[in-house]
Amino acid sequence: MCTAMTMQTAEGETFFGRTMDFSFTLDPELFLVPRNYVWSNTKKSAKIYNQYSFIGIGQDISDLIFVDGVNEMGFAAAALYFPGYAHFETVVLPEVKKISIAAIELVNFLLGMCASVSQAESIMHRIRIIGVEDSLTNSIAPLHWMITDKSGKSMVIECTKSGIHLFDNPIGVLSNSPDFEWHMTNLRNYMNVSPHQSEKEQWGEVVLSPFGQGSGAIGLPGDYSPPSRFVRTSFQKSNTPIPSSGSEAVITAFHIMEGVSIPKGVVATHRGTDDFTQYTAFMNVNTGEYFYKTYYNSQIMTAKLYRDEFNCKEPISLGKLMKTVSYNSTS
Repeated sequence: MCTAMTMQTAEGETFFGRTMDFSFTLDPELFLVPRNYVWSNTKKSAKIYNQYSFIGIGQDISDLIFVDGVNEMGFAAAALYFPGYAHFETVVLPEVKKISIAAIELVNFLLGMCASVSQAESIMHRIRIIGVEDSLTNSIAPLHWMITDKSGKSMVIECTKSGIHLFDNPIGVLSNSPDFEWHMTNLRNYMNVSPHQSEKEQWGEVVLSPFGQGSGAIGLPGDYSPPSRFVRTSFQKSNTPIPSSGSEAVITAFHIMEGVSIPKGVVATHRGTDDFTQYTAFMNVNTGEYFYKTYYNSQIMTAKLYRDEFNCKEPISLGKLMKTVSYNSTS
């Protein structure tokens, strides 16, 4: 489970981020990947040449796999779970015109190749998404993807039994299953939800008044299911004042994501593990800055794509995300 969201400031900067909710223990790192880096896709059917450098969060699980990131052109992408709906081919067919890319490698591929959402849309017609087991879950990860760029335009990529589908994302939000079109239709069930307070009502001789602030949002779902997280994030994003600056956007974005952040113990799996928010990250796609915090450390940390020492030929790690929290004494 995960939730993703875009946000734009009054100054025109675009932010993009997500919660990483997962029931398998992750050990994510921030990586810088250089321009012109060459990697072989999992099926070894082609060598991929990165046209753009990027910064992203990933993990080395036999291969370096990224789940979110932003490149030097301001194009950003994130992978989220899509169980019960994602469908990938598992055999590479000898098609000269299409490149076979594993679903778990699509973020790597798009960040290295795309300068914009429009370019990604064009490229998606020239690839085949293949299902490949990963060594972390020993299964084919059922994924869909959200992408955005400096313009603020957002798109959702889903691969189902009927093929690859690309959807414009005017709400700028994504969670998990069902499919994106279903989530957008479901928003119509919550048109009555409002940030404004309920007025007094008279039922016969009885005058009823709300208990206090927040009564306009009665009916807003509060559970952690994908439909509820999609609705809750869409409502909060749509009713939050447009941030005036990048620093205000970071604060606003993390506050919104706290509304869908999952603590340990409240979502249990059939394997006896907890599905919880292991990290939350936001990117300023205009500046290449990453802002993130983890389950174990709520201090917002930052890293940047454009570093003076970034002249490497291979991906370099900026360090693991999961660091122990420390406390500053005021006494």
